[in-house]
Amino acid sequence: MGEKRSNHTVYNVNYHFVWCPKYRHAILEPIEDSLEASFRAVCDEYGYEILSLHISPDHVHLFVSAHPKYAPSKIVRTVKSITAREMWEQHKPFLEEYLWDGGFWEESYYVGTAGDVSTDTIEQYIERTEHV
Repeated sequence: MGEKRSNHTVYNVNYHFVWCPKYRHAILEPIEDSLEASFRAVCDEYGYEILSLHISPDHVHLFVSAHPKYAPSKIVRTVKSITAREMWEQHKPFLEEYLWDGGFWEESYYVGTAGDVSTDTIEQYIERTEHV
């Protein structure tokens, strides 16, 4: 990882996000490929670097590096809203079976900071918590 640079900033800001689909339905596995592509496209467009992405059937772990001008709440709001819209556009018949009110993600989420922590460390943490 390490420091990144912009015109007037040297930074190393990394966030670990976790959130679930509505009602914590285990619906992500059948749409995992398109969901991952959506995450990558959104993060590329907004300048968030994906350090690690893990999609479980009923939740997502996203570890990103972002410029400090982006608040974590803005990052998660942007990623969740765009991926939700895209998943509804691509998988409406499937999603209607589980998500009757049109939402996709729960409003809540977890965020933790991880400055110099390596991607390997985050992935080991994710693997440990998956079995809890």
